[in-house]
Amino acid sequence: MRLKVDLAENSYEILIKQGCLKQAAQELNLKRKVLIVTDSGIPKKYIDLISKQCESPVIEIVPQGENSKSIDRFTNLCSTLIENNFTRTDAIIGLGGGVVGDLAGFVAACYMRGIDFYNIPTTLLSQIDSSVGGKTAINMKQTKNIVGAFYQPKKVLIDPDVLTTLSDRQKSSGIAEAIKMAATSNADFFNVLSEQDAWQNIEEVIVESLKIKIAVVEQDEKESDLRKVLNFGHTIGHAIEANSAGKLQHGECIALGMLYFSSDEVKKKLESVLRKYSLPTETDLDQERIYKSILHDKKAAGDQITVVYVPTIGNFELIDMPLAELKSVMNK
Repeated sequence: MRLKVDLAENSYEILIKQGCLKQAAQELNLKRKVLIVTDSGIPKKYIDLISKQCESPVIEIVPQGENSKSIDRFTNLCSTLIENNFTRTDAIIGLGGGVVGDLAGFVAACYMRGIDFYNIPTTLLSQIDSSVGGKTAINMKQTKNIVGAFYQPKKVLIDPDVLTTLSDRQKSSGIAEAIKMAATSNADFFNVLSEQDAWQNIEEVIVESLKIKIAVVEQDEKESDLRKVLNFGHTIGHAIEANSAGKLQHGECIALGMLYFSSDEVKKKLESVLRKYSLPTETDLDQERIYKSILHDKKAAGDQITVVYVPTIGNFELIDMPLAELKSVMNK
């Protein structure tokens, strides 16, 4: 299936198809210098499959994990581009999960004020969320995504076949983002995730999740209003992630974050579906440390922050909440 993200001059296509990595040369312009940014957890067969289709590939493998979204890695990748004489007519491919996509996309946005970027997500979480929408970033001072840019890819290739190499925990982490989108925007989709096994038709889960995200991004590309709905669970979830010392995966943190801003009815339904997919419903992390991390959140403005509240499944409210009130919600 092909989906289009309609953003005028920044429009692009998403191809969701089993085995499409083998068709990269037909789908992407690889007859130029291409920097392939990937990580140490990506199977070599996928790196080889993409690099062999490039006319002039340069491969950079960063360590797996959130720590690679750093200023040092960003600098190293820019240095690689300079040393290999990349120009504005060349391109970067992000082959990996959300960390690789965020890092590679930010490098593409900054190098020579922007060169072509292709995203090839290899985790469920990145396939249904982070690979689409143009958010790119690195972390600094234990603050997630604090330095970044909106920079849309030229194309996204999503191959469900690569998900077979993921651990069960990585799969569950990805499902958390699908649950997030369904909870705010599509009650029928939420019921499917609750009543059926998402893995029996994972391509449909990817497509339905992307349709929600595309509809939001097309209306609000740079998160001035509506796009904030995609942050459901992220305000506290990102803070939990920043303080978990790598013990919790991104989707697990978002799962926890959703529970803070849901009605009692929604919370009960969320807890049920989260347990179904082996996602956490409670944390013993220090609430004060989590709160301090939220103070650096990009969604904060002065002494308040915009949070996404879900009163009923399929509906949401954007609430400008004083930070003092947020702290009270957390303590409950």
